[in-house]
Amino acid sequence: MTSSKRTSDPVKPASAAPSSLRRLAKSIGPGVITGAADDDPSGIATYSVAGAQLGTSLLWTALLTWPLMAAVQMMCARIGKVSGQGLAANFKQRFPRWLLLTFVIALLVANTINIAADLAGMADAAAMLSGLNSRWFVLAFAVLISWATVRLKYKQIANVLKWLVLVLFAYPVTAFVVGANWGQVLHDTLLPSMPRNRNEWETIVAILGTTISPYLFFWQASEEVEEEKASGQSTLVARRGATEQELGLRNIDVGVGAFFSNMVMFFIILTTAVTLNRHGIVDIETSRQAAEALRPFAGNFAATLFTLGVVGVGFLAIPTLAGSAAYAFAETLGWTQGLNRKLKQARWFYALILISTAVGVALDFIGINPVKALYWTAVINGLLAPFLLVAILIVAADKKLMQGQPSSRLGWALVAITAAAMFVAGVAMFVV
Repeated sequence: MTSSKRTSDPVKPASAAPSSLRRLAKSIGPGVITGAADDDPSGIATYSVAGAQLGTSLLWTALLTWPLMAAVQMMCARIGKVSGQGLAANFKQRFPRWLLLTFVIALLVANTINIAADLAGMADAAAMLSGLNSRWFVLAFAVLISWATVRLKYKQIANVLKWLVLVLFAYPVTAFVVGANWGQVLHDTLLPSMPRNRNEWETIVAILGTTISPYLFFWQASEEVEEEKASGQSTLVARRGATEQELGLRNIDVGVGAFFSNMVMFFIILTTAVTLNRHGIVDIETSRQAAEALRPFAGNFAATLFTLGVVGVGFLAIPTLAGSAAYAFAETLGWTQGLNRKLKQARWFYALILISTAVGVALDFIGINPVKALYWTAVINGLLAPFLLVAILIVAADKKLMQGQPSSRLGWALVAITAAAMFVAGVAMFVV
């Protein structure tokens, strides 16, 4: 089947270079937002636990996850851009309904727990800065994020999320403030040390699960659809297919987002390794404890930067978590959906976002341990992700669904390697 969109652009003169740069700047967004959302409070907690418990020995994982994450997100972006619809809508055409429902229910459960833990982590960090009770912040953050998600249009939300990406620079700055033995850092980054026990394999699974996370697969594809709707391509037929230039620009966007995400991961592990682990602090129970533990060794400035990063990235991640599950359910069950829709036009879509957030608030008031919940949702995601990746590989190779523009062999191979690595790590966690 051929693409209904144009598949090639007319030859442009050299003077078109500035307009090409403008198109590149304008296209930057979905991939960068998704990459930044990957470093949510769940990721921060997981990387902090890895650094505190195992020091710099897992810094090499950032070099491993960067190309793997980029390949996965590029494939999801391509599926959304070329097919004109999200992942669940494509899965619906290839897999039994019971299997698809299993996927989206597992996604919703994991995302809701993650929302609860992210809200708790944000609130704990805000309480540390203000001295107020953290529960007030749980409610305040939940209400503010819910209101913005329902009331603002997609482009407004996307523009806000783009600016929130900047808060992640707090972590590289913190790492340089605290100082490090850069010779040891280089050694542990370039010479991987294999996990030796169940705890280390568990940490690997958690890192893979929070870096290559199922909710990001659905969000990336759905963002591509929203971008096309926002540009006036309101029908499925109009959205099908993509030019090589469009796909190339999106690959740059996703590649930049993946690099930035894994750079932040690297510096969070490094920061907690050279402060907490070096001084024998290996048990972290709350995000507040992680930040306060930095203070004696890194100073007030570093601890405050670390804390502000937790709050800022929560505002980026929670709409992504709630939205990805809502998109998946809407496509599976045939609901009207989209962040450009008004509440009365997409009641069930928005209802699921609000219910998921409300349940997250309720879990916080029950008294869950935020860091343990964040860590274990990362482990759950690490076990769920490889099964989803197999489904994504099947869709990406389907010429009919992909409008004659299936994934490249290299992209397909990298995602297959990612799925295999996550299967191996998951099995090893239980048998080592």
